[in-house]
Amino acid sequence: MSEFILEIAGVGKQVQDSSGTLTILQGINFSLPARQSAAIVGASGSGKSTLLSIMAALDAPTEGTVRLAGQDLFVLDEDARAAWRARHVGFVFQSFQLLGHLSALENVMLPLELRGEAQARERAVAMLERVGLASRLNHTPRQLSGGEQQRVALARAFVVHPAVLMADEPTGSLDAATGDKVMELMFELNREQGTTLVLITHDRGIAARCERQIRLEAGRLTGDSAVSIAE
Repeated sequence: MSEFILEIAGVGKQVQDSSGTLTILQGINFSLPARQSAAIVGASGSGKSTLLSIMAALDAPTEGTVRLAGQDLFVLDEDARAAWRARHVGFVFQSFQLLGHLSALENVMLPLELRGEAQARERAVAMLERVGLASRLNHTPRQLSGGEQQRVALARAFVVHPAVLMADEPTGSLDAATGDKVMELMFELNREQGTTLVLITHDRGIAARCERQIRLEAGRLTGDSAVSIAE
């Protein structure tokens, strides 16, 4: 079995537009071992979000392979990829992506219920308590602040103990102070669960807290460096 939880080999992505073929990603190669935290950085339009979507099998590459927890994702059909993703990956998005008609508790219970896991309610309550929302269990997203919604999103992502957590600009919709608190909580949960963390950020301070920085420029990998993390 590979020592890497995530392996990206020769990944490229092209799309057709009115002017012809547009290359979004080209020749992307890197691997992440379990428990490592990595920030994908680069200017807007460099291909960061497309790469994250391909890593999560939400989008398919034009070429190359992606192996997650030992499985080549794109030899699977769409249903099998979705099942593998649900088993191994948690997500946190800039726009929270909570279901508006569900309470905070129901949003966090949902991935457990979809997986048919036992004690979904008890586990969801415990996770919401862990993120400081014990008094907000029955509130819907519209009744929560942005910071509270992102904490619900963190609880939903971590409640299934994913092998990999993927986060796309998780503080992009928050003010600086709230964003700092959310990121501190994300890193704490990541350490507690031993999750591999992959995040996209424009914030240099957040990127510097990760053990590794993977830099994209115009769809190409231009830098991949480990950084010393001071605890």
